[in-house]
Amino acid sequence: MKVILRQDVKDLGKKGELVSVSDGYGKNYLIPRKLAVIADAAAMNELKTREAAQQHRLKVERETAMHNAEILRDKTVKVTANAGANGKLFGSVTSKEIAAKIKETYGVELDRKKITVEDIRAFGTYPFTVKIYAGIQITMYVMVGE
Repeated sequence: MKVILRQDVKDLGKKGELVSVSDGYGKNYLIPRKLAVIADAAAMNELKTREAAQQHRLKVERETAMHNAEILRDKTVKVTANAGANGKLFGSVTSKEIAAKIKETYGVELDRKKITVEDIRAFGTYPFTVKIYAGIQITMYVMVGE
């Protein structure tokens, strides 16, 4: 019997997969507990539609990420900070501040967790990396000044 899983089932498969199981296991366990549905024509059509929609969504996300990467690659973001007489900052410049400036300057919203920046505690220009999408990583620069 072929069934389409509605939820992840240990040792069987993940949600949305088409799997082959014994008739008893399917009829007496999976289907009554709403863990799976019988793979009839309607269910197969729905599965194919769902997979096509997911592929399209992933394609659009990747294209958007590549577009954002081209916009941001090798750009500089200017951040202002307060410092003492010797040029040493009170605190440091964080990825949260950098993400806010990127959104303000270039209109691209990034998750601060995707920004890898060294500890910045003085004025100057520093490189940092941004992981925009799986396999898409760019280098940008932050200019810290008053």
